[in-house]
Amino acid sequence: MKRLDDPEELRACCRGDALCVWAAQGLDGRSRAWASDDRRAVVVAGVNLLARERAVVWGAPDAAVPLLRQVVAEVGPAYRALGGRTLIEAVVREVPGLTAIGGFGWMDRCDAPGDGSPGDAAPVGGEAVWLPAGAGEEVGRFVDMSFPDSYAKPGVPGVERWAGVRDSAGRLAAVGAHAWCAPTVGFLSGVAVHPGARRRGLGRQVGGFLIAEALSTHGTVALMVDDWNQAAIRLYEGMGLRYRPLGAVAVKG
Repeated sequence: MKRLDDPEELRACCRGDALCVWAAQGLDGRSRAWASDDRRAVVVAGVNLLARERAVVWGAPDAAVPLLRQVVAEVGPAYRALGGRTLIEAVVREVPGLTAIGGFGWMDRCDAPGDGSPGDAAPVGGEAVWLPAGAGEEVGRFVDMSFPDSYAKPGVPGVERWAGVRDSAGRLAAVGAHAWCAPTVGFLSGVAVHPGARRRGLGRQVGGFLIAEALSTHGTVALMVDDWNQAAIRLYEGMGLRYRPLGAVAVKG
């Protein structure tokens, strides 16, 4: 296997795959990346991706599975591998002692004017604004109440900045964050709407604001979403993001 130290070399090896590029975090020390000798597979091992150590695997199964074995032997078993669902199913078939975890996916949008992609659509946005740094305690209470399972919470390493919408009384009605962003991939997490304010378009307002800001700053925007959350998938598809199913592996208990 070959160690990749140049973000552009990584991008070339994975054909610009946004999940790999995001996981690499610019190869600034938080993540490491390798390619198979024939460059048909890539593995990126990242620290503190969605609050844990994760190894993203990409490529042809016959090249990716042995590469993942080599990487795990080097970095240790603490990294949870994730990637395209079909590829992860191949990993589970070939590596004893693993089980597949599904039920979620990756969504992304890359603005490339003139290529006919969804990125040519007008930027989306709404009545959301960036919240001041001093609002962390208020945001934390809101997320604990509206989205307690969120990986993104104020004070968690990698969670960068929160946006929100307030109601007429000045109370938070919806929030969302940029978190674990890479230099060329802005990542959305923690989008939550107050239970009493749902079905009013507030998720679209916050999501649209965060998407527009990420595209402006990073050029690509991405997020992860549960398969069961079809409303969110439709919402983000309506804002130009494309969905693909992911899988992850865990050691059988």
